[in-house]
Amino acid sequence: MGSTTETFPTIDSCLSTNRENDTVVADMDGTLLIGRSSFLYFALVAFEIGGILRLLFLLLLTPLAGLLYYFVSESAGIRVLIFATFAGMRVSDIESVARAVLPKFYASDVHPESWRVFSACGKRCVLTANPRIMVEAFSKDFLAADLVLGTEVETWGGRATGVVKGPGVLVGKNKAEAMKAAFRERVPEIGLGDRHTDFPFMNLCKEGYIVPPKPEVKAVTIDKLPKPIIFHDGRLVQKPSPFMALLTILWIPVGFLLACLRIAAGSLLPMPLVYYAFWALGVRVTVKGTPPPPVKKSSGQSGVLFICSHRTLLDPIFLSTALGRPIPAVTYSVSRLSEIISPIKTVRLSRDRAKDAAMIKKLLQEGDLAICPEGTTCREPFLLRFSSLFAELTDELVPVAMVNRMSMFHGTTARGWKGMDPFYFFMNPSPAYEVTFLNKLPNELTCGAGKSSHEVANYIQRVIAATLSYECTTFTRKDKYRALAGNDGIVVEKSRIKPNQAMGC
Repeated sequence: MGSTTETFPTIDSCLSTNRENDTVVADMDGTLLIGRSSFLYFALVAFEIGGILRLLFLLLLTPLAGLLYYFVSESAGIRVLIFATFAGMRVSDIESVARAVLPKFYASDVHPESWRVFSACGKRCVLTANPRIMVEAFSKDFLAADLVLGTEVETWGGRATGVVKGPGVLVGKNKAEAMKAAFRERVPEIGLGDRHTDFPFMNLCKEGYIVPPKPEVKAVTIDKLPKPIIFHDGRLVQKPSPFMALLTILWIPVGFLLACLRIAAGSLLPMPLVYYAFWALGVRVTVKGTPPPPVKKSSGQSGVLFICSHRTLLDPIFLSTALGRPIPAVTYSVSRLSEIISPIKTVRLSRDRAKDAAMIKKLLQEGDLAICPEGTTCREPFLLRFSSLFAELTDELVPVAMVNRMSMFHGTTARGWKGMDPFYFFMNPSPAYEVTFLNKLPNELTCGAGKSSHEVANYIQRVIAATLSYECTTFTRKDKYRALAGNDGIVVEKSRIKPNQAMGC
């Protein structure tokens, strides 16, 4: 029915043409993914749900898992990783991380040869020793897998116990049995694996191919996958290898104190001095373009409305830093802590169009104002749809392209508490912001000249996107929060907030 364990050809000899009617069954680590270790994905789950202490617990048990894996059995080592990561965690939290955090990291490690064969087949199955709950969302959404078979974890009261369900971890014969149970009498055409414990299920396929370890191979680019990753969540920027996990644990206490110092400098010092204080504290601010001069109140002229692309909730603060003067900002939501430590005035939008328009007009009469019409942040090189409300209120519009750089932690979240966003941003060793002031919108392109508000908003979106080499999209705040947090991202009054309801901007 298949090849013997000694004669499996390598993946590069597998033809990928005319496979539309074929079924492929592929292992995950080392096969569909270039990396052969799943530690970093367990570490992501541990940190995103359990924080630094759970990550430390996992890291301490990793040597034991390694010893068992290499000298006793793969199954024993994987059981230790599963227990250290999952024990006591809410199943809903694990599913949330698997949907919102892991796909970005999985997608950056897809093996090109395996993907060539896997994507060519009409029916696709992922068969892995990893917990199914971890890999299913990515496999189905971004690899277009029809079936995902993985290790099942026991649950009790909505929480994972960390104990593996029978028949155990899917390695060796357990993989073969799981495949037989799923396919019954049908025999898959192609089996892909990378180690001897994959041979049992590969022998059940009509064709079997080995993916040799080649860590130097370049991963498939994101645009080659069935759909791009526009939204993703999670605090960690880099893949948490054991070394990076240890470095992160050691840095967090130091980084938090550094963040507090940086935030204090930004909040307490006069705005003209913040730029220099940030540079002294390792925060790099680069200013490009020519900003407009401040409007004199005595002139009776309306203030300038700065239209900013939205990367973090700190965008208006770095705009103010670049200008050397505080610029009030309107926002859809901001945590109470962020309001307290903010060096600039922040005004919440009510989502009532008439009320918001009146409030923005009043603020513009007092001076310049900043707004991020996307309504929420986006980490990837995309701009979300711009709300057109701002274009109806003034013709004094200055587009501002914002870019930031973080090496360890993301300063945004959709699932977590947004009060920690500025702290995580400033916990990076040397975070950076680039503020580019574009030309003021010509009068002939404003609503005052007869253009519709949607035309103005779309034009500014295109101008900022062209400056940043980003791509314009029609996605909205609702799209982001439905994808990452399972809600619409609507912030309601405190008395109406439901427990465990994720919020944010």
